Amino acid sequence: MPLGAFKAALMGTAGVSTGDVVLLSTQTASGSASLAFTSGLTSTYSSYIFKFYHIHPATDGGNGLVFQVSTDGGSNYNITTTTSYFRAHVSESGSDSSLTAETTHDQGGATAYQALTTNIGNDNDQNCSGELHLFDPSSTTYVKHFYSRANSVQSNDYTSNDYVAGYFDTTSAVNAISFKMGSGNIDAGKIKMWGVK
Repeated sequence: MPLGAFKAALMGTAGVSTGDVVLLSTQTASGSASLAFTSGLTSTYSSYIFKFYHIHPATDGGNGLVFQVSTDGGSNYNITTTTSYFRAHVSESGSDSSLTAETTHDQGGATAYQALTTNIGNDNDQNCSGELHLFDPSSTTYVKHFYSRANSVQSNDYTSNDYVAGYFDTTSAVNAISFKMGSGNIDAGKIKMWGVK
């Protein structure tokens, strides 16, 4: 999808676009247990982009940012998920780096919240930012594909670039999504939901 005139809007530096990429909702954390979008996921848009900005955990190394979806408006977040997770990271000193499959964060037909990042530090300057793409959540024919890319500063002073992809194994319409930390609260940060026609 060419961003064109909507690049500034998609990156969060402009107001609501009236074109193909539309800002639908913003959630801001302040010691929040979770941030949830329980309206706006409709058949109006073919895909949705969730951008998260400077997510700062209350708990040091608390298993990172995780998410799950709902088919009942947010009453339950427990849809069966199949995912793959890999990471590139490097230490702050530059002395250690790797590219690894993070199989402990993969899911095979499980209903837990899916990790998007892990081990985020809670020093004042540590956080994570990234984006999640969810495709055709209102479909009642197909499973719901997604992918995510995020960068975080980990509690061990590594920068971690995390890639997650998979699908929610349901043909019911997905109509809500929840983000939280693997443990502890979201101390600060913002998540924006965009609709893409």
